[in-house]
This record gives sequence, C-alpha cells and structure tokens, in this order.
Amino acid sequence: MIESTPNSPETTTFPHAMLREIYEQPQALAATIEHYIPGGTSTAEIFQPVVDAFGRRERLVIAASGSSRHAGLAGEIMLEDLAGIPVDVEYASEYTYRSTHTLHNPGVLVISQSGETADTLAALREAQARGLATVAITNNARSSMATEANASLPTFAGIEKAIPATKSFTTQLAVLYSLALHLARFRGRMTLQAAEAHGRELQEVPSLIQSALPGWQKQIEALTPQLANSSTLLYLGRAAHYAIAREGALKLKESAYLNAEGYPSGELKHGPNALVSKSAPLIMIATVDAGDPDSLLRYSKVLQLMKDMRTQGARIIALATEGDREVPQYSDSCLFIPASNDLLSTILEVVPLQLIAYALAISRGIDVDRPRNLVKAVVEE
Repeated sequence: MIESTPNSPETTTFPHAMLREIYEQPQALAATIEHYIPGGTSTAEIFQPVVDAFGRRERLVIAASGSSRHAGLAGEIMLEDLAGIPVDVEYASEYTYRSTHTLHNPGVLVISQSGETADTLAALREAQARGLATVAITNNARSSMATEANASLPTFAGIEKAIPATKSFTTQLAVLYSLALHLARFRGRMTLQAAEAHGRELQEVPSLIQSALPGWQKQIEALTPQLANSSTLLYLGRAAHYAIAREGALKLKESAYLNAEGYPSGELKHGPNALVSKSAPLIMIATVDAGDPDSLLRYSKVLQLMKDMRTQGARIIALATEGDREVPQYSDSCLFIPASNDLLSTILEVVPLQLIAYALAISRGIDVDRPRNLVKAVVEE
C-alpha cells in the first residue's frame, strides 16, 4: 500500500525515494518550464546554440535508450506537429552501427538522464564523427553529453535516487515541448502569441499534477490488489500517447517485475489480442483534447476498441479526461486526467502509471528504489 501523503514533498517523510520523486514532479517541472518558457527574458539566448545546430536542418534523429527513448517518441510527435520537422527515433545502441547513409545530413538529438549512458554517448560521438550537429538533453549540465554536444538543454529535475525514472522523464517531455515551440517560431510556423499561449498551457501542468496526485494515489491503492496477480498487462495508446503506454509498461517491468507490453492501440487486434483475458488486463489511454479534430478522431477509435474488448471479456483500466462520461461506461476502473492539449496530456498521463508501478512493486515486497539487475546509469554497453 502507498502511504498517505500530503501535497508538499518537502514536509513529508516518504517510505521510498521513488514515491518522493513522483511527488517532486510539480516542482521539478515548474523549474524546468520556467527556464525554457517561450517569451522568457533569456529564452532566445538559451536556445541560440540549438538554433545554430538544428535551425536549418530538414530532418532530425533522436537517439536514446530506455525511458529517455520513450520521451523521444513523444518528442517526435511534438517536433513534427508543432515545428514541422520530420524525426526518426533510434535506439542509441543501434544508431552507431547503422549505415551512414540512412539519412542525409540530419541533426542528432541525444536524450539521457545521466548524460553518461554508454550507448547514447557512443551515438553522440558517432554523429560528431560524421560531421553532424548535435544537441543533448540531460539531467546533468556537466555530464559528458552536455559538454561534448554542440548545444545542451539540461532538465532541472534535481537528483533522482531511485533507479526507475520519474521526474527526470517528465522534465524531458517539458524540454522537448519547449524545443518544439522554439523551433516552430524560428521556422515561421508559429507566431510569438501562439507560442506564448502554448507556453501558458505548459505552465499549468505542474499545478494540475499537484492537485491530482492525492486522488490518483488513493484510487490506485484500491486498484492494486486487483492487478497484483496479473499474468501480463497490455498498455495501449495512440500517437504521442503510445510513447506513454511504452513508458508505463517499462515502469511496471523494472519496478514490479511483472510482464507488461506497450502497443499502439490499433495494433491490439494484430496479434496481442490473443493475450487478452481476465488475468491480462488492458491499461488504455483514452484521453481527448476536445478542441483538436485529430485527437477527437483518435478518441473515437480508442472508444470503439474499448467496446470491442469489453464484449470480449477484457478487464480495462482506463485513463480518461476529466468530465468524460463515455469511457467509464466501458472500463472497470477509470483514472481521470486533468484536461490539457493533446501533446501536453502525455506529461499528465504518465504520473498515474508511475504510481501503478510503484504500488504493485510495494505490494510484491520489492525494493522499488533498487530493482534487481538494474543500475541508474548504464555506463557499459
């Protein structure tokens, strides 16, 4: 069981570093967003090295590993939708060994919590050896990646002691969103007024998480016994939310030692559906941005899938936008996410998935801060 905690992590004794770091996310996000917010007094100066590196590039490659790669998958959609830059996301461990002709003269963005991850650092150095412009997003402004790349965009998550990434992941998403806004401005795809409006929405995210955390925690406490004996869990999401499904599944694997897989929602019927049973529940991301036609279309497809799976006898735990009356009708449990735009919802959605992983790990007697066979920074390939 998760211990009941008030909203302020500074005044609370937490049983584990992972739970403390989940609760520190509003503060970590606020600090990171303040540094990169569009229209800020020093934003143009901060992003100038990034503009020099990426501003004229017609394609980008994101190279990363683990949770950082999942941030990159969400960042791919942010950069393509907002800045109009085609993006490929590579496993850092594969990038170094791929043909030098895979893309013509892309910019290369590496993402790493520690900034010392061996295969990601190797990818950065390979990109530089090819004469490509590089940018690093890390949680350590003095790390090897941050100092060796052409430009550095550090997160401001503070020290993260637990091995499972929480606040370092959400702050990566905040930096990627800010980067997409700034490149959109530079490339003439967004007015300053529009970028600042997006920035104000981003600034609201920390307080939305702060307000929602206690309710999520209480609801997940009740859910935990129902999920503890699952044979596997399937996490499903569309577009940028697929990245969050992948991250939710990874959190469960590394924290609770339970098998879990993240899939695009539309892929469920192409094989994984054979796994669906009462012992293999579905975690379905079914949020919607009511002002976005594309989001509404994706939502309608997810809702239809929920109906089909309900007929099949699946157990469904859904993430839905506050005020939604449809999703609760077709799910066994529903965690409500504060309304935000479609891309920013990714930052909100991952937090209850972190809590699910934490709660299940604790219920299984696992040392969630130090899972077996894992280290905080993988410094050897």
